[in-house]
Amino acid sequence: MFDVLENPAATKQSPKQSAFGLAILVLSGLQFMVVLDGTVVIFALPRLQEEMGLSSSGGAWTVTAYGLTFAGLMLLGGRLGDVYGRKRMLITGVAVFTVASLACGSAQGELTLLIARAFQGAGAAIAAPTAFALVATTFAPGKARNQAVAVVGSMAGIGSVSGLVIGGMLTELSWRWIFWINVPIGALIVAGAIYALADTAQHRAPLDIKGAILGTFACALIVFGATEGPTWGWGSPAIVASLALGVALLVAFVLIERKEADPLLPWSLFDRRDRNATFLLIFLAGAVLGAMTFFVAQMLQNSLGYSPLMAGVASIPFTIGIGIGGALASKAAMVISPRWLLFGAALVLAAGLLFGSTLDRHIDYVTTLLPLLIVIGFGVGVAMVLAPLCVLVGVPPADIGPLAAVGQMFMNLATPIAIGLLTPVAASRTLSLGGDTKAKVSDLNPTQLDALTSGYTTVLLVCAGIAVLAAIVALTVRYTPADLAEAQHAQEEAQNA
Repeated sequence: MFDVLENPAATKQSPKQSAFGLAILVLSGLQFMVVLDGTVVIFALPRLQEEMGLSSSGGAWTVTAYGLTFAGLMLLGGRLGDVYGRKRMLITGVAVFTVASLACGSAQGELTLLIARAFQGAGAAIAAPTAFALVATTFAPGKARNQAVAVVGSMAGIGSVSGLVIGGMLTELSWRWIFWINVPIGALIVAGAIYALADTAQHRAPLDIKGAILGTFACALIVFGATEGPTWGWGSPAIVASLALGVALLVAFVLIERKEADPLLPWSLFDRRDRNATFLLIFLAGAVLGAMTFFVAQMLQNSLGYSPLMAGVASIPFTIGIGIGGALASKAAMVISPRWLLFGAALVLAAGLLFGSTLDRHIDYVTTLLPLLIVIGFGVGVAMVLAPLCVLVGVPPADIGPLAAVGQMFMNLATPIAIGLLTPVAASRTLSLGGDTKAKVSDLNPTQLDALTSGYTTVLLVCAGIAVLAAIVALTVRYTPADLAEAQHAQEEAQNA
């Protein structure tokens, strides 16, 4: 059925000599939309929970359902592009994402919303890995490809910031618009891809679908058990069965993948101690970033009374801090060992989160929250630049793509897992102080609001502990500035190949 989507002229076209035109709009637009949807929902959650009657765990699952399928199926999505052609898989993924977005915005109940969010993540997992891969085949090596890589790569930062503000703006109209906005964008991307992109050759290769399904379902079941445990009761048969089955599937995933001829997650990627430590760092950084963003967004609106738009704008300094930290880290890494930079960044992050855990709902934004968000963002920015680069040390250009994909998978998988595991922590703390996690925020009295705020700040305290653990792990990384310079050079060679 995809034959009707093929544009013969595009299929036979030569690599583009310029990074400007419809092709870069399609690829960067896709990256922007996928990243945007990871953050756009965060500031809509309080309004969504109030109108849909979602519990605290239901709100968490609105983020987690997307993140688990997006991260869990990402490697499979990249493999699908190699086997069936990247252009047609991009179109397929965007189509699934767009239809699922329409279903999310039209949902009338919690179950429908969560299922649609899971399909959104699956669509993103199919489409996103092909975007960067198509940059290499669409644009000619040299200036055109370098510019295209820079434009598409920048969409991660722009999409994250825009998601905060756009999510707040659209939520002022209706939370449904944060999903419906994807429908016209997705339709334009599909139309542009049909006429502006050339498909790639198809390669016969095993897909290892069972590995992707086992790994994703294992994480989903474990997160479900941990998230719903406080509500259902830890002794509930459903919770016990969920946790036990999740662990069993995880063990089965490891055993099957070790015997697989062409596994989804090649074990040869984990043959170096320093690289394994870096993967752990990426996961811990992703966990802190995801959990902190999620719960601070709730705190700004539910505790401090910010509107969705105000909360989105108030969070922009955090992304500015990330940009400053990333820019300084890329230069400092050429003269200072990455272990000390990562160690220092983790301690800065831990200190900021520890201070944040002492705050209450009467704090002042300008004198307290503003500088705190910049400091925490700075620590995150250093880690987000250096850790992925450390993964590529000693790697030939041909293997950079798979390793970068695995690192991205760990980063994206950490967010839903952290939110899922820390939501019951926040809820338990709130309930222990006489709060209510099911009532509307507008119906809470001052004591209950204080309890709710304490639940959020308790999560920040846990995140501070995770940051300290990351600092300890960072000290085990033995790479030198010369190693990172070599990795940067290999990365550039891979982009120009």
